[in-house]
Amino acid sequence: MNTLYMKQKVFSLRGRFTIKDADEHDMYVVEGSFMKLPKSFTISDTSGREITTITKKTFSFLPTFYVDVEGEETLTISKEFTFFKPRYTIDAAGIEVDGNWWDMDFEVKQDGHVIGSVQKKWLTWGDTYEIRVMDDAMEHLLISIVVAIDCVKADQAASSSAAT
Repeated sequence: MNTLYMKQKVFSLRGRFTIKDADEHDMYVVEGSFMKLPKSFTISDTSGREITTITKKTFSFLPTFYVDVEGEETLTISKEFTFFKPRYTIDAAGIEVDGNWWDMDFEVKQDGHVIGSVQKKWLTWGDTYEIRVMDDAMEHLLISIVVAIDCVKADQAASSSAAT
């Protein structure tokens, strides 16, 4: 099992932050596009090799994100139309998320087996997420899911604050 920590910087305009291991060594760099359409994020390893691209669908009624892991379209995350609690679907073979997406406390399963879990750490400066990877082969997919869900949440918060 491997544990990673994703900590976002509160005042970063570009959306650049790192994902660290338990010993606080940088493992991945996440960089968001700034003033660019479609909005996207790239996840690279410390040597600069691009691992994942997350792209928001430009013209859609509800937020939809495409996640490409190592050059292949792996999954799509879409917000569902609901009146009360936000709900999202992941369109990927055998991948499901159980738990509370909104509070970032959930498990990721593939074909019913837990491959990882995510927990938001409270009382920290900026958002910090603990990502536990049970299957090392799924590490890139797990961090991609966390970044994409967090982006959906940030977009929702921005659109609701702009409406007031």
